[in-house]
Amino acid sequence: MQDLLFLAHRIPYPPNKGDKIRSYHFLKYLSEHFNVHLGTFVDDPNDNEYTHVLDKLCTTTFYQNINPLFSKFKCLKGLLTGEPLSLPYYNNIAMQEWVNSTIKKYSINKVLVFSSVMAKFVQYHDVDMIVDFVDVDSDKWRQYAESKKFLSAWIYQRESNYLLRYEKHIAQQSKLSFFVSKQESDLFKSLAPEAVSKITYVNNGVNIDYFSPENSYISPYPECIDAIVFTGAMDYWANVDAVKWFADHVFSEISCNFPALKFYIVGSKPSKEVLALTSASIVVTGAVDDVRPYIAHAKLAVAPLRIARGIQNKVLEAMAMGKPVIATSAAMEGIAYTEKQAVFVADDPKIMAHLLTDSLSHYPSTAHNNRQFVTEWFSWEQNCNHLIKLIKD
Repeated sequence: MQDLLFLAHRIPYPPNKGDKIRSYHFLKYLSEHFNVHLGTFVDDPNDNEYTHVLDKLCTTTFYQNINPLFSKFKCLKGLLTGEPLSLPYYNNIAMQEWVNSTIKKYSINKVLVFSSVMAKFVQYHDVDMIVDFVDVDSDKWRQYAESKKFLSAWIYQRESNYLLRYEKHIAQQSKLSFFVSKQESDLFKSLAPEAVSKITYVNNGVNIDYFSPENSYISPYPECIDAIVFTGAMDYWANVDAVKWFADHVFSEISCNFPALKFYIVGSKPSKEVLALTSASIVVTGAVDDVRPYIAHAKLAVAPLRIARGIQNKVLEAMAMGKPVIATSAAMEGIAYTEKQAVFVADDPKIMAHLLTDSLSHYPSTAHNNRQFVTEWFSWEQNCNHLIKLIKD
């Protein structure tokens, strides 16, 4: 088999958050078609215990531990060098030396870069560089800037401008660049018209067998409780903003009408702002071993994100389990649902509260269509086969 260098900005295992879910499934399928050489950073020491899982998939591996706090200080260098602050975060001599030696030792001519910040390790090598941007990160920083004030807004807007310049440069250098959805790729094409011919997309997927309503799950909820659930990493600002907005402007409007209703916020590392939402009707679980019981026994799932790019795995997972979903338009971007699915979208809090009330009072008969939709359009096998074809071509 042909050798392939795979560079990821975060260790692809365990697949417990958006980018790691995507990179792990890509790696798993690629290992069946290539001799994969994996170079990745580890930003959580607890993830080191899972390296053996990836070692079994790869021909060689290199794990470089980084300290997120120290790396954030390194970002300040970007203010002096005129580069995006995201790039110095991943400056690492050991990673560069491993990449150099691996390319030379195995005569590698194909490289898959997962996240544009990893492109700097190979951009001066004579290789076919294929870049999975995943999302248009520069636009995400623009959204952050719009939601902040003063110095924070200036820093985020600067990052958006400088990162877009870098993204356009990498797209021109690469053999091929791709994104998580057609909407993301179309957006980037509009921002980087000079690279249009080399931009495409590879959809995310969901593990249909794992997220199945047919599996048996013990309810994590107390008896006589009607739960609505939000899942996600709760130290991620977009998720923090989403649950705060939902709790303050939507859930507060309807909770008095449904005495048995509780809002469960399920996800690791809840921030102080999230923990502060805890009340008689709002439960913050922190990390859980398995999110599926929380989805399976919930009345419905919510995805009230106001800041979002790409495809939301939390939405796909809830749909795969046949649950109705109430979401913002930002959360549903890239998921071409129709009226046949039990997906209800609103950006206005009063309209969302009405949709939530209606769904709780009259359970949507179309909920079972959600799983069929995801099975048809968001199969990992189907989307990974598309990726393999792109790399081999």
